[in-house]
Amino acid sequence: MESNGQKRARVLVAGGGVASLEASLALQELATGLVDVEVIAPDSEFTYRPLAVAEPFRAADLKRFPLRTLVERAGAKLRAGTVAELDATRSRIRITAPDGDTEIPYEFLLLALGAQAEEAVPNALTFRGPQDIDSFQMLLDEMLTGEIRRIAFAVPAGVAWPLPLYELALLTANYAAEGGTRDVEISVVTPEQDPLGIFGSQASEAVRELLEIRGVHLHTHTTPVAFAAGKLDVAPQGTVEADRVVALPRLRGPALPGVPHDQAGFVSVDRHARVHGLGAVYAAGDMTQFPIKQGGIAAQQADAAAESIAAAVGAEIEPAPFRPVLRGLLLTGMYPRYLRAEVGKGASAADVAPLWWPPAKIVGKHLAPFLGEQLGIAYGPGPAAHEGAIAVNVDLDAALSSVVARR
Repeated sequence: MESNGQKRARVLVAGGGVASLEASLALQELATGLVDVEVIAPDSEFTYRPLAVAEPFRAADLKRFPLRTLVERAGAKLRAGTVAELDATRSRIRITAPDGDTEIPYEFLLLALGAQAEEAVPNALTFRGPQDIDSFQMLLDEMLTGEIRRIAFAVPAGVAWPLPLYELALLTANYAAEGGTRDVEISVVTPEQDPLGIFGSQASEAVRELLEIRGVHLHTHTTPVAFAAGKLDVAPQGTVEADRVVALPRLRGPALPGVPHDQAGFVSVDRHARVHGLGAVYAAGDMTQFPIKQGGIAAQQADAAAESIAAAVGAEIEPAPFRPVLRGLLLTGMYPRYLRAEVGKGASAADVAPLWWPPAKIVGKHLAPFLGEQLGIAYGPGPAAHEGAIAVNVDLDAALSSVVARR
């Protein structure tokens, strides 16, 4: 396709999650008239995943959007299918689609295929997100009826984004107290030196204090191994008594044929999100080797890729490299905690007041305000409105009062 006599570059974006939509929106803004963007994804819906931890407590409804509607409003086209193989020498990908396999050429390719969640602690309830909400609700019901009294929340070895587990532990403690259930013993078992140490000492102290206030026992320097017969085996040695164990999954990369990857299936990229050795192929989000797997980080990688592509097709832009800033909104059952850290620089902050605006889970420069528009939510200016965070499940005031700001 041509615009003003100039041929548009064909950009394929593989995946239907945060990184995919963020990149599509960024390209629409940065390279208007210079690119045609096609998104390839097997899913029909985009699920806003971070609030999955709140839904078992009947405090929030998980928000889902029709993916095709979002993609088209982002200025791209959606093709249903699963990427099966990359042939970088021919600049083509092979996809498996409902109408059969086909090859698609590209000039630029962004891979945003996510990662696969695997059980890391045998016999534990592995909480991967929306698909495990019902199972966790059953556990809460057993707690309220007194069938179980000891619940251990386990962070497996190799998990670099443990925040959801701390949310589950704190929300469970609050839920038990509100339900009048006494003598419930809740513990967090983690190999971390300090709770949520990725956010720095200030955040760790705040989280440690919250756990103490709620009566949640904290076991640091302790790696959960397996659960059986009322005992959670841990390393380097010992056990933690528990009636149920809830664990985060261990992630494995997609190991897409034709793309260099490590033993765990993850892809190495440079500071502009280019896959090493593949030219015009980029990758963003959970499938990359960057250890922290989080929506805000995925959006930042997608922005770096989009800026690099936009510059390559002639947009007047100096592409900025990926400089990770970690932002986490910790749901507690009372007032949330806003945590922020510049990865690798030691700068961090933790507060009950918002550290970005609007104060919500995923901070995406383009995606967050875009989703807000889809919901018809308007927000006034805040202390950091340019950072683009937004609560996408319900009105912000209602969300903070009914989900995370109860006393």
